[in-house]
Amino acid sequence: MSLKVPTDALELQTALQLLAQAGRDLPAGVEPGSAQWMQALIDNLCDLSSRDALTGLANRRQFEVTLSREVDRVARSGEPALVLMADIDNFKIVNDNHGHPAGDQVIKSVAATLLECVRPMDTVARFGGEEFMIILPNCPPAFGHVVAERIRAQIERQPVAVAPGHDVSATISIGGAFAPPWVRSSPLIWVERADRQLYRAKTAGRNRVCLEHAEVYQVSAEEKSMLFGLHSSQEIE
Repeated sequence: MSLKVPTDALELQTALQLLAQAGRDLPAGVEPGSAQWMQALIDNLCDLSSRDALTGLANRRQFEVTLSREVDRVARSGEPALVLMADIDNFKIVNDNHGHPAGDQVIKSVAATLLECVRPMDTVARFGGEEFMIILPNCPPAFGHVVAERIRAQIERQPVAVAPGHDVSATISIGGAFAPPWVRSSPLIWVERADRQLYRAKTAGRNRVCLEHAEVYQVSAEEKSMLFGLHSSQEIE
């Protein structure tokens, strides 16, 4: 006769294993199974689902949620905001010459440097592979240039230890786009504009920053349609 383990017990055990693998500990001194213990378990799982496993940064899904909120905030407040897209230069060479574990070390090092160079209110996310995104709310153009250049310079001068006694150098290219104030834009349009600036940085030789000039931004036809659609709905109400 086989002993059947309740499904909910298996799911709880799986959740605890996930937290343990991620190095997450539940509060000490709290009785397992209590309401406080279960809430801590849920909170940790929610946070884990929004984080990139390798770097601990926000993952792509969390980035997209945060960016959508920022688009709405800028449309309402008119405050300047900047999105940066950063890509590690020649990353394939690192993997080919030193192996994927070395590549992971470079990604983790770059991620840590990104966090060091921004404010607590900013969002740093791993967008995929060796690509990162940064959301800087309430960010005037002059400040955005300073931050982007600080990130680039800090990564350039910080060697990454990939094996005992062996370091590699890494550089990044950065593209950025400012949100048009008072305009109902979309996350996709904003990211595409930052991506175009990143392409400029790559084709210009890499290891450089290219930001779109906020003062010459042209509102797209799609953004105009969203803006006029918003006004129409407000008039109807």
